[in-house]
Amino acid sequence: MSISWSRIIPQSDGRVNQQGIDHYRRVLDALIEAGIKPVVTLYHWDLPQYLEDLGGWTNRDTALRMRDYTALLAQSLGERVDTWTSLNEPWCSAYLGYGSGAHAPGIHDPVKSL
Repeated sequence: MSISWSRIIPQSDGRVNQQGIDHYRRVLDALIEAGIKPVVTLYHWDLPQYLEDLGGWTNRDTALRMRDYTALLAQSLGERVDTWTSLNEPWCSAYLGYGSGAHAPGIHDPVKSL
């Protein structure tokens, strides 16, 4: 499963949406109760718009914001997650999102895909 960054930190002020954390706690608890070991992806094509507006993955600050987001999730949900993955389809995010523009955010700039 993946967790929506935009649901957890919906605004640029960095405030945490506790309802989002609680939602994922319930989902993870249901998986565990069903005997499923949760495997969680931190980023699956849902970069918050406020970060995309600042350059998205081409802006180094986005990686730092992901560090903060990751630490928050590890602290809030870590005891429920068996395995963490960072990005789903990183090649697609980079090359199809920023190089060819075929996928979100739809930027056609091969240099930005590097």
